[in-house]
Amino acid sequence: MDLTAPAIRRPGTRDADGMAVASFILGLLGLLVLNLVLGPMAIVLAGVALWRGTARRGRAVLGLTLGIADLLVLLAFVQADSTVSWNF
Repeated sequence: MDLTAPAIRRPGTRDADGMAVASFILGLLGLLVLNLVLGPMAIVLAGVALWRGTARRGRAVLGLTLGIADLLVLLAFVQADSTVSWNF
């Protein structure tokens, strides 16, 4: 007979952990391609994951940082080329 109760995780924590990892991956990919789309997505997912109290707080903060870096890279490209599109 087991006298201790099993550890209960709050509902939504698993979703928040997934959002933290997804924001990290999207932020990382956003540095390479589609930073206009993936950067804001990484920022939003990281914010929601942090708001829900994720156990992977470091990943969420990295996702937030990389999302902001995506937008800064886009801004640097726009300033250097004076356009949003890239000419090859």
